[in-house]
Amino acid sequence: MVPTLSSAAETALPEPVWLARRAAHAARVRPWVEPRLERRSRGEKDPIEDFLFEYYSFSPGELLRWHPGLGVALGGERATAEYGSLRHYRATSVGVLADPASLSPSRRQGLTWIAQLLEKTSARPALFACSGLHEWAMVYRSPEIRHAAWPLRLSESALAEFVESQAVCCTHYDAFRFFTEPARPLNRLQPTRASQPELEQAGCLHANMDLYKWAMKLLPFVPSELAADAFALAREIRVLDMRASPYDFAALGLAPVRIETEAGRTEYAALQRDFAARARPLRLRLLAAVRAIEAALA
Repeated sequence: MVPTLSSAAETALPEPVWLARRAAHAARVRPWVEPRLERRSRGEKDPIEDFLFEYYSFSPGELLRWHPGLGVALGGERATAEYGSLRHYRATSVGVLADPASLSPSRRQGLTWIAQLLEKTSARPALFACSGLHEWAMVYRSPEIRHAAWPLRLSESALAEFVESQAVCCTHYDAFRFFTEPARPLNRLQPTRASQPELEQAGCLHANMDLYKWAMKLLPFVPSELAADAFALAREIRVLDMRASPYDFAALGLAPVRIETEAGRTEYAALQRDFAARARPLRLRLLAAVRAIEAALA
């Protein structure tokens, strides 16, 4: 069982205990990491599996490396040898542990921003009416196709006609910024980075995938098991993201969620609701982690 994050006391983990936890984390993560490394060595790309490594720009090694989290000291000689020289770690009388006092002023400001985003997103009602149109808006009336190696399921004219028939209401800045220029005015909102904490909502697939990003940014002050939980959910969400896109991924064994039909939009909304429910405890765990780091710095 992963210890609860605490800023009040340091918990000493004997070497056999933390080595077992580290081995369990590695066993869980390797099936995600190793295929990515193999594809990269062959010059191949997978639009599902590689997205989380390329878009979020955290290396496989960063995901694979295990951290115990805030307030947990690692005991034994191996801890000193393997963690003592790592960034943000320090040796104490109990053992080696992550020290938030090592955070730069800019990183501390980042903590405040992440906490604000997580807190406001958790408190705001989730929305389920976007129908996953963001991927469609990224190719709308443009000669350039984001995933050019994959065919579109609809003709360019049929795709444009469908987008124009819908109420485009994307709330997520990092999706909106990839909209084509003709698609941007169609969106009911015009998200910016500054407005992200005011617009982010928990029904959004990308907002829930981003929990992986926040977990990785909070390392080594959150346990790596939490980052792995966020990656696992983001990986599932990415599958839906692509199934609901205008691309044909039949070669990957992915059946489309045909949001161009009423039945498809209903299916998409139901899946959105399920992911929102599963993301909520992760978001709250991350928020608790940030608050614990802030408390340790107070």
